[in-house]
Amino acid sequence: MKKLLAVGAAAALVVGVAAAPAEAASAVQIYRVYYDSPGKDTRSNASLNGEWVQLRNTSSTARQLKGYKLRDKTGYTYTFGTFTLKGKATVKVRTGKGTNTSANRYWGRGSYVWNNTGDTAYLRYPNGTAADSCSWGKGSGSRYC
Repeated sequence: MKKLLAVGAAAALVVGVAAAPAEAASAVQIYRVYYDSPGKDTRSNASLNGEWVQLRNTSSTARQLKGYKLRDKTGYTYTFGTFTLKGKATVKVRTGKGTNTSANRYWGRGSYVWNNTGDTAYLRYPNGTAADSCSWGKGSGSRYC
């Protein structure tokens, strides 16, 4: 009888482990992607900066983003330097060049990153694990995630 109880307890433990809830979502998430900048794709800096990914801190606690990476399917990668995103705040990562502020960070690229016909934006923690992602197909030019 003791053996049977031990086996039943072990089975319950395994079921309990298998049914454990998934890890909580990242506090910093991809909120919106503007993958098709307005007007013609001329590769001007203004046009490049019309293409952006907006991140949102869903927590009321500020988050240090140093080392976070934002990338596309191809592998183009933006890595955050020292930057703190305040609680409940957003920041746009713009493709072109500009002066970094608390509301806008600039990738500094001379060509577009996000494909108008479909792509995926990936946000990764400094250790490389996935924090969030957002995918789209051909559409209106922007997507809320």
